[in-house]
Amino acid sequence: METRPPAAPPPTPPTPPEPSAPSPYGCPHDVPPHAVPPAALPARTPVRTDAPDTPVLDVVIPVHNEAHGLERSVLRLHAHLTAGFPYRFRITVADNASTDGTPEIAARLDDRIAEVVAVRLEEKGRGRALRTVWAGSPAPVLAYMDVDLSTDLNALLPVVAPLLSGHSDLAIGSRLARNARVVRGPRRELISRAYNLLLRGSLATRFSDAQCGFKAVRKDVAERLLPLVEDTGWFFDTELLVLAERAGLRVHEVPVDWVDDPDSRVDLVRTAVEDLRGVWRVGGALATGALPLARLRRPFGDDPRDRELADVPRGLARQLLGFCAVGVVSTLVHLGLYSLFRLGTGAQAANALALLLSALGNTAANRRFTFGVRGRARAVRHQAQGLVVFGVGLALTSGSLAALEPAGGAVSHGAELSVLVAANLAATVVRFLLLRGWVFPDGAAERDAAEGGAYAPEHTTPERTAPEGGAR
Repeated sequence: METRPPAAPPPTPPTPPEPSAPSPYGCPHDVPPHAVPPAALPARTPVRTDAPDTPVLDVVIPVHNEAHGLERSVLRLHAHLTAGFPYRFRITVADNASTDGTPEIAARLDDRIAEVVAVRLEEKGRGRALRTVWAGSPAPVLAYMDVDLSTDLNALLPVVAPLLSGHSDLAIGSRLARNARVVRGPRRELISRAYNLLLRGSLATRFSDAQCGFKAVRKDVAERLLPLVEDTGWFFDTELLVLAERAGLRVHEVPVDWVDDPDSRVDLVRTAVEDLRGVWRVGGALATGALPLARLRRPFGDDPRDRELADVPRGLARQLLGFCAVGVVSTLVHLGLYSLFRLGTGAQAANALALLLSALGNTAANRRFTFGVRGRARAVRHQAQGLVVFGVGLALTSGSLAALEPAGGAVSHGAELSVLVAANLAATVVRFLLLRGWVFPDGAAERDAAEGGAYAPEHTTPERTAPEGGAR
């Protein structure tokens, strides 16, 4: 029997005409990402499980020259799903350019078992195989696992369940979670933990295990996420997770039982080099804004953080942390500039000039990091309002320096710095309240407007109507 050809992937969202240079992330290099229609995800809903003749779950097993263990693994997986999975399922063997007997075994399994489908790709690459099969699958939940079945299959239903319920967008098995039980050698353990530490340090990821071959994704998420994923090899998993997490999608983690396959033929050195290249590429794309992640956002109201409740300020704790961090840096900059300017001018002039320069940086930093406002919209107005706030700080610090003069005698430089520190602390509370209540009264809405452009009008409306049955 001939294996079934892979279905064509869905078209990517439209881009503006006449781009100067195509980007691998689906957005021209000279067009801002928010200028591309986002084709936003719908609100999360439970997956329908009663559709006739349509599998609810499609488990893909990507294989390359796995003739020795393929049949045993597929039969074991099929038996497990038949006995313990309550919905219709499909197992897809995605053979990517095998040169041994893998295609024949996959075709034989396709003939014998109704729930098994064999797909043959003529190009190698795990990511390429997953992308191709997932793009053409009819199932609303898509999963994959390594052919060696190192992960205990009892974790499959816990991985899939939050996607079926509508709770999460992606789910992964984690060997590094607290309650995971893992049997493997120290070399692979060290490499795995070092890689995930690298991801956390360079890409600010929060998931714990990028490489465990036990993952699932909702079909509606995959349709919009896959066109943004460039890698076709082993880094495919990591890139998929990083982009999903940066877009604000929910990634569910399940601690798994995992036993290392001693017959694993993964080239660790080559894979590590390719992963490092991928980290560099994705990190650069995130830093330059080349990724149109706005198209992956859920609609306004899907996230409970969109709701405004009486007497509950939105994001107050996070804003306080950001404001304190920016304030510490601004104070150090202010004191450094004051010490520099004090060499050539009086205390009041040095303080005014140092505070002015640090205030400009303080407003810009708080705008971006504390209140999450991006883009150039209203930036000049925010700086002008920040200068008014600067006036409050200037009055407090200048008044404190002036209060030293009646003390008589020469005032030491250390005493001046101490007074400035105390005055800055006194002005901090007033500065935060003015920034939060006057300069950036709706930082989240302005952030969404700056990132979503004309395609997110619901985020830019000054007055939003409260949903029935609840206060806004």
